[in-house]
Amino acid sequence: MSNRLFQGIIHQMGGALDRNIGVIDASSTVVSASELGRIGETIPEVDFNVLSASDIATVDGYTYKCFGSPLRPEYAVFVLGTDETAKKYSIILSVSMANAKKYYDEKYDKVNFIKNVLLDNILPGDVYLKSRELRLNTDVRRVCMIIKTLSTSDASAYEVVQGLFPDKTKDFVINISETDVALVKELKPNVDEKDIEKLAASIVDTLSGEYYIRSVVGIGTAVTGTRELARSFKEAQVAIEVGKVFETERSIVTYEHLGIARLIYQLPTTLCETFLKEVFKKGSLETMDQETLFTIQKFFENSLNVSETSRKLFVHRNTLVYRLEKIKKVTGLDLREFEDAIVFKVALMVKKYLMANPVKY
Repeated sequence: MSNRLFQGIIHQMGGALDRNIGVIDASSTVVSASELGRIGETIPEVDFNVLSASDIATVDGYTYKCFGSPLRPEYAVFVLGTDETAKKYSIILSVSMANAKKYYDEKYDKVNFIKNVLLDNILPGDVYLKSRELRLNTDVRRVCMIIKTLSTSDASAYEVVQGLFPDKTKDFVINISETDVALVKELKPNVDEKDIEKLAASIVDTLSGEYYIRSVVGIGTAVTGTRELARSFKEAQVAIEVGKVFETERSIVTYEHLGIARLIYQLPTTLCETFLKEVFKKGSLETMDQETLFTIQKFFENSLNVSETSRKLFVHRNTLVYRLEKIKKVTGLDLREFEDAIVFKVALMVKKYLMANPVKY
């Protein structure tokens, strides 16, 4: 926040109010004042934490009123005197300063700019110019993550993540909705995918272990350049949605690791329905019991190896062969053949996708 903006307002209102007025920051340092000599002075008798806990406070002959974020006020105005007039002046000043700060933040704040980039609320041609205006480094790699909370708690996931990444010049924490928080993380040159996943896991562990907030994290691809952040953000959204269908047991879902699931998610539902009708005879998939479906799952997990699958299922090899022959008779697909197995695997995923009906971005 530019202290020159505060000083401009103080200068204009100081003469009209005919009182010594000014603004202090969270360290109780005067950042602007009608008495220019006080700028930079620290007021040791003023405890900012005490000020922020009260509506209007009086200390050592001055009236103070905080403004800024409702949860964590960053500044306070002060007016000479402790009478009712001083209190009224402090209210007027705090409202003026808060509105000026809000306007300034909306126009110049990096976090607000990054949010507009993610949500496509800024023209592509303006992104580069605005990045230069805000002195945002466009040559570094960044990745976008979405932290989606699955349970409520007294603690705010947004504030927790903010506390984990306090450097607002490099990392940006953005509140997207009641459940979604976006993190745009600057990456060092030697950071790879595994490091990013470890970081996401630490966020999930902190939220659940210390604040009892269950969450999942969707990770987009690492990109260079501010404009590309919108793509990474959308990929993180897709990772979250596809994860709801195909990665239900995982709390960390990476877009680049979605594989076939990512392809299926991008297909029109009408095309998926047509594909299922062509692969399976009418009602053939629905006629399979849970035991058969479980056998198929284990067969795929063991890379189509009959001996290994039968051992894992604790059944005789011939029993498994019988089950596979039964599946072939019903569907016309021999899962022991690689091409048929691929078709069957994709069909099962398509069926699961259609039943989930995820939201597309």
